[in-house]
Amino acid sequence: MSGLRTSQLAAAAGVNAQTLHYYERRGLLAEPDRSLGGHRLYPEQSVTVLRTIKAAQRLGFSLDEVAELLAAPQSGGRRNDTGLHAHVEGKLAEVDARLAELTATRGTLLAALAAGCDDLLECSGRPACPVPFDTTDH
Repeated sequence: MSGLRTSQLAAAAGVNAQTLHYYERRGLLAEPDRSLGGHRLYPEQSVTVLRTIKAAQRLGFSLDEVAELLAAPQSGGRRNDTGLHAHVEGKLAEVDARLAELTATRGTLLAALAAGCDDLLECSGRPACPVPFDTTDH
C-alpha cells in the first residue's frame, strides 16, 4: 500500500496536519486509506487538491464555496449556474463592490486631508467636513 503520510502531504502542500484533518472532516479532502499500522496514506493527487483549495482561498472563495467547486465535476456539474464560471462571476461582483466601497472611502480620506481636519470632533462641526457623520446609524 503506497501513498503519502500526513506529514509528507502537509509538507508538500504547505499546510499543517491539523488543516488536513479539518479538510477531511469538511469533505474537501477524501478520507485516505490506512496503512496496516493505522497511518493515513493519501494519494499523490491530494497535493493538487490542497494547492487548489489554498489558491481558491487566496482568490477570496470561502471553504463552502471551494467545496461546491470541488464537488461540481464529480456531480457532472457542467451547468453554468454551479460551475467555476458562475462562481468566478459572483466573486468578481463581490470584488467590484468592495473596490467601489474602498474607492469611496479613499476619496473621503483624501478630502479629510485636504480639508485640514486635525481633530475629528472639531471637524464634525464644520459644514465642509467630508467625514460622513450619519446620525441615523445607532
